[in-house]
Amino acid sequence: MNHISDQCIFCREDGGIPVYLDEMCRVVLTAEPFPGFCRLIWNRHVVEFSDLSATERQHCADMLVATERALRSLLSPVKMNIASLGNITPHLHWHVIPRFTADSHYPQPIWAESLRESRTPTLPPQFIDRLKKAIMTKLDEVKNAGN
Repeated sequence: MNHISDQCIFCREDGGIPVYLDEMCRVVLTAEPFPGFCRLIWNRHVVEFSDLSATERQHCADMLVATERALRSLLSPVKMNIASLGNITPHLHWHVIPRFTADSHYPQPIWAESLRESRTPTLPPQFIDRLKKAIMTKLDEVKNAGN
């Protein structure tokens, strides 16, 4: 990683439990109270998606699709939420969030006020290893299929 900013948490830290890493980005499992909530974090410190080259943008998009598909295949959520905000942490990252009707905020965004106590299931055994393998498989499928 390119550690250019002492002020940027994603330049200093992984941002979660590492699941996947390549030369451009990483996928981490967060400590958020939503099962399977991952972040796709760009390794180099950039603020906006448009700061990436065309090749980098394509890789980032492929990683988002692969991560979403991997989470869907492992957890069968009712919906996936993908967001890139960065208002608090201006380092390019995406939130990839499986949503379940039993989660504490559904159907509201996870950043809204909680509506109820969460009744979502816990993650299955060896989830991180299974997620890493699923991301790599889905990434190969995305790159080979071109969609």
